Amino acid sequence: MSAIMYNLGMFGRIVIGVWYLRNNQAAKRILILQILFTCVEALGITCLLAVGIGAAINIIGIPFLANINQDRMIYTLLIMIITRELGPLLVAFIVIARSATAIATEIAGMVISHEIEAYISVGVDPIEHLAVPRFLGVAISVFLLNIFFSIFGLAGSFLIQQFFTQLPASVYFSYLLQSLTLPDLLISIIKGLVFGMIISTVAITHGFAVGNAPTDVPVAGLKAVGTAFGLCIMVDVILSAVYYLVTLV
Repeated sequence: MSAIMYNLGMFGRIVIGVWYLRNNQAAKRILILQILFTCVEALGITCLLAVGIGAAINIIGIPFLANINQDRMIYTLLIMIITRELGPLLVAFIVIARSATAIATEIAGMVISHEIEAYISVGVDPIEHLAVPRFLGVAISVFLLNIFFSIFGLAGSFLIQQFFTQLPASVYFSYLLQSLTLPDLLISIIKGLVFGMIISTVAITHGFAVGNAPTDVPVAGLKAVGTAFGLCIMVDVILSAVYYLVTLV
C-alpha cells in the first residue's frame, strides 16, 4: 500500500512540475533527448513488429475466414488486434524494455553519487529538472509509437494480403475505414497515454527510491521493469473491460 501511495505522490508531484517546464531550458533539452531515445530510436523495431503482426493476422486469418465465407471479418480483426488491443500493449513492452530500465538506473546512479543532493544544494528542484522531462518524453513517445504501430501494422498487412486476394488498395483501405470506429481510436489513444505515464512514473519512482549501495542501481532497473509490466497489463485489462461495457450497452 505504501508503494502505491508513493507512486501516486510522485505522479502528482510530476504533474504539478509540468507547469514549470516552460521556464526551464535545460529540462526542455532533456525532454527532446528523451523523445529521441524513447521514440525515434525505437521506431524501427516498432514498425518491424507491427508489419510482422499484420502479416501474421493475414496469413492465419484469411484462409480460415474464407472457408466460412467471412472474408470481411479480417478487417475487424486487424483493427481489434493492431489498433485496439495488442498494439498499445506491445508498444508499452518495447518502451519498458528500452526506457524504463534506462531511466530507473540513470536516476538511481545520480542518487548513489549524490548528484541529487548537489541539485538541491544549488536550488534546483530534481523533480522539475529530471523527472518532469522524462515523464513527458516517455508519455509522448508511447503515444507516437502507438500511432506508428497502427499505421505500419494496417498498411503493411495490405502488402501481405496481395498474395491472397490481389485486392486494390482503395478497396482495402475503404474496408478498413468502415471497420474502424471512434471508440477504437479513443481507446487506443487513451491506452498509449496511460501506459506512457505509468512507465515513466514507475521508472522515476524506483530510481529515486534507491538506498546508498551501488548494487541498488541495477535492482532499481529490474524492479521498474517488473512493476511497469504488471501495471500495464492490469490497466490494459481494466480499460478493455470498460471499452466492451461501454460499447455493448
